[in-house]
Amino acid sequence: MRLFGALVCFLHFPAHRRNALPMTINDALHRLLLDNLTTATLLLNSQLCLEYMNPAAEMLLAVSGQRSHGQFISDLFTESPEALSSLRQAVEQAHPFNKREAVLTSVTGQTLTVDYAVTPLFSKGETLLLLEVHPRDRLLRITKEEAQLSKQETTKLLVRSLAHEIKNPLGGIRGAAQLLSRELPNEELKDYTNVIIEEADRLRNLVDRMLGSNKLPSLAMTNVHEVLERVANLIEAESQGSITLVRDYDPSIPDLMIDREQMIQAVLNIVRNAMQAIAGQKHDMGLGRISLRTRTLRQFTIGHTRHRLVVKVEIIDNGPGIPPELQETIFYPMVSGRADGTGLGLAITQNIISQHQGLIECESHPGHTVFSIFLPLEQGAPTP
Repeated sequence: MRLFGALVCFLHFPAHRRNALPMTINDALHRLLLDNLTTATLLLNSQLCLEYMNPAAEMLLAVSGQRSHGQFISDLFTESPEALSSLRQAVEQAHPFNKREAVLTSVTGQTLTVDYAVTPLFSKGETLLLLEVHPRDRLLRITKEEAQLSKQETTKLLVRSLAHEIKNPLGGIRGAAQLLSRELPNEELKDYTNVIIEEADRLRNLVDRMLGSNKLPSLAMTNVHEVLERVANLIEAESQGSITLVRDYDPSIPDLMIDREQMIQAVLNIVRNAMQAIAGQKHDMGLGRISLRTRTLRQFTIGHTRHRLVVKVEIIDNGPGIPPELQETIFYPMVSGRADGTGLGLAITQNIISQHQGLIECESHPGHTVFSIFLPLEQGAPTP
């Protein structure tokens, strides 16, 4: 922060006195340093109008520093009347302050969670404010993702242990029923042993589905819109016009390395859940609507890897939403919001996305649920 203050003071220091400063930084180098900082930095005058913003701030706020020069801070982003009062107080009293996890709304309507520091600076008899803005969305998302992955690994180990304990006695029960069936003198009695065998097979298949497939994805260059169109056609056939399906595709997205059949299954599980949730809601909520949207994101982090380019697939519906108590566990096996649900669809989807080194997230409230799938355009070997 002291470095920023020194740089900005130097920028506004009278030219005839710059030689007296204990620094050899010229204006060009000063500009180079500020322009290459990864911290979003803004300089406001005493009227809270923009004097300067570096490229990091331009990228964060999605505005042009040159075009925004001289604009009032509320024209760049909005927070709250209290925050504006704090900035005015910082000018009047020359009092620095920090704020954690502030929620800003940019001119594009994007909501940003940030930490920022405000430092008053004096130049030419005027009090300037230096704002250093640190986005928290990425850090919060990574923290949430790491916690989610940790829980998933714990759950996976637990499920595998339970599956082993369940499948062993199931094999014994099935074998005993087969032996008993051979010894029964009456064919009608074999109906009962057949029930035992069939139920044992059903439970074994259920356990196998809980464990998920151990088969690695068969990766090939695939257009993600082919996957979405296949899912859309299946859902349109199943819904028979009871749901409006909206396509919002970015045609510039290049092909990516995915297992086409597995990805169809992953997306279909989500869209089918949305269709079933909409079908089960009250009719007064209007016609059901499911949107399939694709976009690209630059410099996006998945796990501990920062990817240059990522494909984002969103499945959006206007159904009743996911109950808050289930939102933290919806990707766990056997967790379902429907009485007749198996709770395996989303667990399978997440396993498929993880094998593709991707990420799946969910945000939901009544009338608006969004599942977001992030897939890197450059991928290494599939994850077992």
